[in-house]
Amino acid sequence: MKKNILFLLVICLIASCATKTKKPEQRSKLLKGFSTYYNTLFNAKDALNSEFTTRDKAHKDNFYAPYIPILTFEDQPLGSDLGQSTAFAENSMKMAEVANRPSRRNTGAPNIPNGPGNDLSNADDAAPAKGATTLEIAEAKALKAINKYSVTRNGEEKNKQIFDAYMILAQSRIYRNKPLEALDALNNVFTRMKDDKRIPLARIYQGVAYDKIKDYHRAHETFAKLKGEKINKTYAKLLSIYYAESLLDAGKKEDAAKELDVAFELNSNRKLKSRIAYLRGQVLENLGQNDKARESYTAAYKYSSDFEFEVKSQIAIAKTFNGKGDYNGAKNYLEGISKKGTYGSRKNEFYYALGLMANKAGKKDEAQQFFRKSLFEKVSDPQIRGLAYYEIGKSYLEKNDYIGAGTYYDSALAVMTYEPSKILLQDQSAYIKKISKNYYLIKKNDSILSLAKMDNAQKTDFFSKYIAKLKIKEEKEEQERRRAERNKGFDTGDYNANSIFANNNSNSFEDFGVTTKGFYFNNTGTVSKGTSSFKQVWGERALSDNWRFSKKMASIEDMKSEALGVTAAPNPRRFEPAYYIEQIPTNQEKLAQLKKDRDTASLGLGIMYQNYFTNTPLATKTLYDLVDVKPEEKVMLQALYEIFAMNYEKTPQAAERAKQILLTDYPYTSYAEFARNPKNNSFVKSTEDVENEYKRAYALYEAEKFAESKEVIDQTIQKFPKDALVPKLYLLNAFNTGKASGKEVMILQLEQIALNYSKTPEGIRAKEMLNYLKSDLSFQATDNKGNAVPQQPASPTLPPGKNKNIPNTANEDLNNQGKLKANELQVQPMPTENINNTPQQKSEKSKFKNKNGQDGPQKQ
Repeated sequence: MKKNILFLLVICLIASCATKTKKPEQRSKLLKGFSTYYNTLFNAKDALNSEFTTRDKAHKDNFYAPYIPILTFEDQPLGSDLGQSTAFAENSMKMAEVANRPSRRNTGAPNIPNGPGNDLSNADDAAPAKGATTLEIAEAKALKAINKYSVTRNGEEKNKQIFDAYMILAQSRIYRNKPLEALDALNNVFTRMKDDKRIPLARIYQGVAYDKIKDYHRAHETFAKLKGEKINKTYAKLLSIYYAESLLDAGKKEDAAKELDVAFELNSNRKLKSRIAYLRGQVLENLGQNDKARESYTAAYKYSSDFEFEVKSQIAIAKTFNGKGDYNGAKNYLEGISKKGTYGSRKNEFYYALGLMANKAGKKDEAQQFFRKSLFEKVSDPQIRGLAYYEIGKSYLEKNDYIGAGTYYDSALAVMTYEPSKILLQDQSAYIKKISKNYYLIKKNDSILSLAKMDNAQKTDFFSKYIAKLKIKEEKEEQERRRAERNKGFDTGDYNANSIFANNNSNSFEDFGVTTKGFYFNNTGTVSKGTSSFKQVWGERALSDNWRFSKKMASIEDMKSEALGVTAAPNPRRFEPAYYIEQIPTNQEKLAQLKKDRDTASLGLGIMYQNYFTNTPLATKTLYDLVDVKPEEKVMLQALYEIFAMNYEKTPQAAERAKQILLTDYPYTSYAEFARNPKNNSFVKSTEDVENEYKRAYALYEAEKFAESKEVIDQTIQKFPKDALVPKLYLLNAFNTGKASGKEVMILQLEQIALNYSKTPEGIRAKEMLNYLKSDLSFQATDNKGNAVPQQPASPTLPPGKNKNIPNTANEDLNNQGKLKANELQVQPMPTENINNTPQQKSEKSKFKNKNGQDGPQKQ
């Protein structure tokens, strides 16, 4: 009995020891490494593998984005074992192992709760709650493996499998867009496993995590330090890829291109070499190095192991054609491969590539033929179809055919799939519609005005020629209509396959198969009914691609005719010259309004050319054409101002004519003042020389030597055009002008100061003074107690400077010079400030009151 009791106690003791959870410091590392992988860690790796497989199946390269990624999800390493990926396998034996490994399971869409990707049959009882995403499962399993199987001695991890768990944990968090948590996990590796040979891999993922949070400095510092160390060749391959992509993320294209060269040499996998070469081509193309980019795209085509990649590489090669090479040889090559095997299904893309190449070679007409051929082939890539439409529309735009351009741009928008391209094209399409409206209004009004200037004989002759052309056109249309009528209702089917009597060959037997020719529903009633139903639903649609999505109901020519005011419906009197002559307006007011409308539209057209397309030469030509037809003064001034403003800095010779017209014909306008002194937006610090000149000019002003003061100011501005005191010099010059030339000219100069320096104290002060000068009210200055005081006109103020000896002075009334009328507002200088930045002293502000005793705006 005692033996049995003792036996039971021993069993209980063993059982209690076996189920007790030990701390990492108390665990044995003998079996932990083995049990780690074949328990929880295996499930973590399997979950991450499932996520990569799902993402890889859903992945499709976007060749229209600025850059493609190098690593696809198929090539991503799992944990610390880079050799499991075909991209990083070291030798043929390893490649064979990878090839023979069971394929990754298709686990459904990523990050979908309760999806097939979350069904892990090997998950143990501690699995996350049902509905967790695959990456969450991988993260939870990796954490459990670390917590359950970690073996630490003196702060160091003894279980080598835990490193793999940390790598899976870091990857899961990076792909869940949690880079800070990934850095936290990696810091544990650097603390507990700092002597592990796989530490460079952890450093690589540390750099990737820094890149994800856009801390490019630390990311590049981490990658550069690793490059300076002697690391495993496999790690070097991965490092070169991530480093190059991080440099691109930071906008360092030149450095990225160099690192991609290194990556291309290090990696021997064909797929990776192809993707690296393609990305390098994109970078070099963005840098404007088309010849090197073309070589890189050629390498991408050479190493490509994917049909899609081959086709897109060929398109990229054509896009970077420099126009100086063997165009005919390249054209024949592309036309040849487009007819071979599966390449035939991508004819539309090859024709698009040929069009790009023809454009680069300067063969515009041939390019347009290729783009149109692309439209007639079967669509293999909607984005390419949209780009072909865009290229055709661009050719119309270059010919100023805005309706044609807008039509093709609309077709491009209907089929394009790359959203950034669509957004840019939507803006261009909207701009074209606005320009088109003005352009055809100008053409229509010009035609009417030209006809109105003709005498009756000229009008009759003009419309007789037009009627002759119209008759020829309608006769051709009538012949086509009659031909269609004759053919309508006749059965054109081939009965040879259905009847033994239709063939004289006695050996023929009746073929009960499907007819090879003819229209199956070739029945007049059926066709008529179908045509009627279609028109009821869709209306008169043009026979062209994407007719469902496009609102166009007729051809481009019909749309042009509508824009020019030509009616489509034939009029019974259309063959009579009198019919057209009667419609020409003779009333001078109507003709004047037509002229005004076309001039305003022409002004808007020139401004839109500049604002929408930055086409300064075309905008300048359009506005000069407007100036030549002598529009009303308001439009003329605006046109001249726009010409001068858009040209005076970059092409002053184009602005010179506008400047001379403004100075000669409109000398006292604010536009002329702008032409004399174009505004400067960037001023440097004031110099001592300019301060001294300002003091000198101000002293001359006080001495009533206004012409000499003005001369000093003009010389100073010409010598120091970007000095900080330039606005003050202009304001002082305005006071000189008021004293010497009167109120009207002073107002013009103040308007110019308010226009050019609106945000400076001088500009604000000029606006206040303009309010008073242009007002019809008479003002009375008062002190703080409201008592009337003699009027003290406002004056220009001296800038802060270094001379402390200049006293505060007051100037006499401008009216004392006899240039302003007694009943007008007297604008007078205020006491001047010291040039130095001395402590400001309190000064009373004069309150201006009108004759009714009401307070006016205060002015310093």
